Amino acid sequence: MVKKAYSFKNDTNTDKETNSKNLFKIFHQNIRGLKSKVDELSNSLFPDSPHIMCLTEHHLKDYEIDNLPIDHFKLGSKFCRHEFKNGGVCIFIHEDLEFFSISLDKYCKEKDTGVCVVKLNLTPMKLIILAIYRSPLGNFTIFLKNLDNVLNTWYSNKTEFMICGDININYLDNCKKRQQLDALLQIYNLTGTVSFPTHKSNASTTAIDNIFIARTKNYTIYPFINGLSNHGAQILVIENTVLTKQRHNITTRRDINDQGILEFQLPLSHENWEEIFMGDDANISINKFLNIYLRIFCSHIIKKQKLQ
Repeated sequence: MVKKAYSFKNDTNTDKETNSKNLFKIFHQNIRGLKSKVDELSNSLFPDSPHIMCLTEHHLKDYEIDNLPIDHFKLGSKFCRHEFKNGGVCIFIHEDLEFFSISLDKYCKEKDTGVCVVKLNLTPMKLIILAIYRSPLGNFTIFLKNLDNVLNTWYSNKTEFMICGDININYLDNCKKRQQLDALLQIYNLTGTVSFPTHKSNASTTAIDNIFIARTKNYTIYPFINGLSNHGAQILVIENTVLTKQRHNITTRRDINDQGILEFQLPLSHENWEEIFMGDDANISINKFLNIYLRIFCSHIIKKQKLQ
């Protein structure tokens, strides 16, 4: 595994990055399955962890990602597929930062648009960060429409956007889809930052992963090779950004109420327990029972955050 990144700087940038005190660091990768890679991902980024981690194709269900611990990070927002396998997007926020999650489920359409969002208070702007995934089999027209709806809903003079994701549009080629996407993003003052390969296969080398930011930003971006996926990661560093630190203690607990209990009991009553009762090994049977029970419990008795 290669843990060190090698630099790529935009031609318009300077070498002030290492001297600036207010650096904002964002990490994105199409991780191609997160569950078994958490420790390796954390180790590859230690000790200089980013402020934001946007991950695409996490391949997890809601209850799995809700209970997935990543050291020093909190789950800020997520989208999980329900009809098709794999896919999904999520944003993890460093535990020191204050953030607000925004629900965008109504704009998500599996394969066409998977998107999740968080909002950060920066000085002097508010920053809305989108993590997005578009399947190569999805409808591109629907993707553009949904993205435009999201940006238009939250657009204001005091708000900036950042989009991180795998959009399956090759930015090493000036293709028609790239031109259409660029035309849309220009309306919101956004530009792509990636001009190096992010995905390699036997047939091609492409830049289908990208981070889009305000065109006026002074930034440094570079690839980060960690060996966890056939997609290389990207790390973006923006200068002169003052972050709002977490000012409150947040506790997380499951909201156990009558409605939630009923919703939990119904799928539990439909389970076929024959394999467990007929098993010869008590330990295996108990583990199978707990896996089924906890999966249903975690997906119906939802965690909620509360400020102290």
